[in-house]
Amino acid sequence: MRRLALACYLLAAAVLAAAVVVELTRDDVDVPPAKQAPIAKVSPAPTPSPAPTPPPAGKGLAVGVTEFNPNLVAAPEAKEVPEPWNAVRDKLGAIKPAYFRLVIDWASIQPSAEAPANMDQPNAGCMREVGPCLGWGGVREQLRALASRQREGGWTTLVVFTSTPDWAASPAGGCERPQAGPRSRPPRADALPAYRALVEAVLKAATEEGAALTYFSPWNEPNHPAFISPQRAACDPASPSQAPAAYAQIATTLKQTLDAAPGDQQLVLGETAGLMKSTRYVTSVPEFIAGLPKDLVCSTTVYSQHAYIGGDDPIEQADAALAAHACGHPFTFWITETGVGPAPKDLSAGASISGAVAGCRALHAQLVRWFQDPRVTIAFQYTVREDDKFPTGLVSTDLTTDRPAMKEWTAWGGGRKATDPPPRSTCPT
Repeated sequence: MRRLALACYLLAAAVLAAAVVVELTRDDVDVPPAKQAPIAKVSPAPTPSPAPTPPPAGKGLAVGVTEFNPNLVAAPEAKEVPEPWNAVRDKLGAIKPAYFRLVIDWASIQPSAEAPANMDQPNAGCMREVGPCLGWGGVREQLRALASRQREGGWTTLVVFTSTPDWAASPAGGCERPQAGPRSRPPRADALPAYRALVEAVLKAATEEGAALTYFSPWNEPNHPAFISPQRAACDPASPSQAPAAYAQIATTLKQTLDAAPGDQQLVLGETAGLMKSTRYVTSVPEFIAGLPKDLVCSTTVYSQHAYIGGDDPIEQADAALAAHACGHPFTFWITETGVGPAPKDLSAGASISGAVAGCRALHAQLVRWFQDPRVTIAFQYTVREDDKFPTGLVSTDLTTDRPAMKEWTAWGGGRKATDPPPRSTCPT
């Protein structure tokens, strides 16, 4: 999901019976749930055609998007939504993303080991206390909305998992930040069968809703303590990182699950935060890659990386670290989280560009550089609706104001072929 802590909200005890979950965002604030809006039912369509192969290396850049609320994703023919949601949805539709990133928050949909992950777990559709709110019916509705767009073409999907339920989490220990909690800790070895069941449930629901899920990544930002904690046994940057081993267990379980499942699902490793310096709490991208098992690294040809505008471009160092595994094949890179805005320093590896116009220009320049780098083949905007605690979205949290980056991403998408020359900058002069 660069920054620190993507986190989700815990339900207040007084409203657990309501089974309403708040929208996934980037910190650990508890929020009272809002009422769920009615969910429109759409008949599932047949699963789309066989999975495409990853984009080949070479000059070019495809466009992807991460967005949590399916009311902003569903095609107009599939679901009616009120304003201002409808206007924002139309703008996302105009981008025509070739790729879509779906984040599955395990902790929110399986709070108890006694019941399987709930694909219909409702979400209030708010951004913490900030409205407007428009609820949705869990992962299943996200998949239904995705299927409606895939029928139009594009929207090839990467699924990413995050957040360990309390009951599945490893015990506290090692060098942890004061705010570390169970959802930041990796799943225990004896909880990995439940992780496998989660993956299987998502695949089953996708088939039922007619959505094609092509690519899967094991865990979000595994080199960051908000998602795997602790990173080290001792509070010393020289202490070996424990994150690669914890991640490898999850990744191996995912690969085994995908191999056993029907269809053509492909493993994508990485999702690493764009942190290039190791600290007592953080594992740098090169250190993380170096610590992964060679057989796991060599089982794929794609590495996904987060890189926010204004921060270091991590590709050169990440590529060198992957090459050191001597897999015998090159890797392509997907920038699966990027964006521009005044992101807090403690939540982002970016430079926290505060001026929207300057940020737009920096975004354009970086997209051109990635276009020209034959190793980088896709860049995903994070997100459409802005998280008020991590403001890198394309439209304000209240859905009333477009950021300059909206037109820029539309120019790079909008039906343009990935290998077409870069578009002219749309940023204000």
